Amino acid sequence: MNLEIRPVPLDHPDAQRLVARALAFYVELYGGDGDTDPTDAAEFAAPAGAFFVGYLEGRPVVTGGWRAVTVDRLGAGRVAEIKRMYVADDARGLGLARRMLSHLEATARAAGFDALVLSTGAPQVAAVGLYASARYELVEPFGYYADSPNVRCFGKRL
Repeated sequence: MNLEIRPVPLDHPDAQRLVARALAFYVELYGGDGDTDPTDAAEFAAPAGAFFVGYLEGRPVVTGGWRAVTVDRLGAGRVAEIKRMYVADDARGLGLARRMLSHLEATARAAGFDALVLSTGAPQVAAVGLYASARYELVEPFGYYADSPNVRCFGKRL
C-alpha cells in the first residue's frame, strides 16, 4: 500500500473535499450543524502551521494538519493543535490515520513544536482509541468546544 502524503494548503480542492466529508460525518454523529469551529486556512501555512493530504494510488483518502496555538498544556513551550484528521469511509481500517498522525508529529517536531494537542468527541470511539494507543494523554479541555460535555482533549509531548 503506497500512501503518499503531500503538503497542501487547507483550501486545496482535495483537502476541501475531504474536510467537507468530515464535516458531514460530524453532522451524522452529533446532529445539528456539526463542527462549527471557525478554521482559517491561513493558520495552516508555514511556519506556524501545515496541512496534508494522503493519496492512496493517486486518490485523496486521508487528511490532517496542525497549527500553532497558545495553550498551556503538558508544560510545553511551543504547542500546535491537530485539526481536520479524517479518513475517507472506503479507506478506513488500513492504518492511514495512524500514518497521518505520525506524519503530523514528525513535521510539527521538525518545525520546533514541543507538544501537540487536539480535541475530539467521546462518540468518536475510533479517534479516541487511536490517540490513546499513540500515547496521547487526556488534558484539560481547551478551545471552541471546551465547555461541551462530549469533548475529549488530548496532548502529547514530542
